[in-house]
Amino acid sequence: MWPSEESQSAAIFRRAQKVLPGGISRLLTWVDPYPIYAKSGKGSYIEDADGIKRMDLMNNFASLIHGHAHPQIVEAVNSVITDGSCFALPTEHEIKLAELLCERVESVKKVRFCNSGTEAVMIALKAARARTNRPKIAKIEGAYHGMYDHAEVSLESSPTNWGNSPKSIPNTRGTPTAVLEDTLVLPLNRPSEAEQLILSQSDKLAAILIDPVPTNLGMIEMTPEFIEVVQKTAKKIGALLIVDEVIAFRLHYHGAQNRYGINPDLTTFAKIIGGGYPVGAICGTDDAMSVFSHDNGRPLNSSSGTFTGNPISMAAGLTTMELLTPEAYTRLDELGRYAREKIRTAFEKIGFPGQVSGVGSMYQIHFHERELIDYRTTYQSTEESKMTRKVHREMLDKGFILSPRCSGFLSTVSTESEVEEMADAFEDTLVTLT
Repeated sequence: MWPSEESQSAAIFRRAQKVLPGGISRLLTWVDPYPIYAKSGKGSYIEDADGIKRMDLMNNFASLIHGHAHPQIVEAVNSVITDGSCFALPTEHEIKLAELLCERVESVKKVRFCNSGTEAVMIALKAARARTNRPKIAKIEGAYHGMYDHAEVSLESSPTNWGNSPKSIPNTRGTPTAVLEDTLVLPLNRPSEAEQLILSQSDKLAAILIDPVPTNLGMIEMTPEFIEVVQKTAKKIGALLIVDEVIAFRLHYHGAQNRYGINPDLTTFAKIIGGGYPVGAICGTDDAMSVFSHDNGRPLNSSSGTFTGNPISMAAGLTTMELLTPEAYTRLDELGRYAREKIRTAFEKIGFPGQVSGVGSMYQIHFHERELIDYRTTYQSTEESKMTRKVHREMLDKGFILSPRCSGFLSTVSTESEVEEMADAFEDTLVTLT
């Protein structure tokens, strides 16, 4: 079994090294000395290639809100797959899911599907440029919005390069200078500074891109004051407000925007709306979404994709969302609150310096006690980063899969007893590392 060199995962990894760069397809699946290969998943658990079961608290990076292989989702997929997996024609399945999104989220009047969260954000930014005829976008320092060049700017800036005020730092070697010049970086939860920066580029900004609970910034919530300033200033300068709910849609039945009082022009969805299958969606007001329409000739912002709106993703997504009733959201909130309480109690009981943040069904563990305000206050020191890796590894050894940042995303099949098992293992881990 992992991490033995004699395990099935080790043998699979040796094959992977011959055909995949670094032996992996996704960086965040890496753990030392080699990845654990999944064989199957059911409910809250994953069984690896060696037959070892672990509790999955990552749920494929927040995409599996009903856990693994939910019977009703499996049934929905099986009911359509024998009729064909994808076509060069539309199907009714995409209309059904779009209707649900329009009914559930007040700002959503039209929907354009795509195949991932990265695509959704990229297309939304292009749509904003097309609608305003302006080149620049603004985003929050440290916030993750997928792998589009502009969305990645200042994703992982550090004390060595971030300066006194946020600035555009390339995340990928060779990023064009024009990308950096056309991306304005804002500090989270610093409304006065953000307002000044936005107004300084008022005639060039096409859009302001925000996530109300950016997971890359320690799962801290945007303050009401910050949200108010961003909304007011966007409206004042005529820029579109884009809310990234690729992950945050798991926080409220009517969208995280409803929970936080945000009224966006465009919204991006992905992850849970695909029920475990590839999906993305750009949604918004009739005015903002008009750039996709061909009613008056060539659209101002054309978008298409070979697998866009495929019936498998649409059917799985529809069933997933139908299962997410208001009562299901309430239970997820309660379970997430319980998980954070148990983790907080473990820190206090052991006397270990740390804290837990998060909202709804999400939580992240931090190994320091400073106030969490923005990217810079959540940025890990070298020692904090080492501790995060140690805890992640200890929890993995104990049979619990957390994200590499020591964060978790609960699902509707998670139980209080499972949360208690996780918390007990976390407490044992703190004792081990004390």
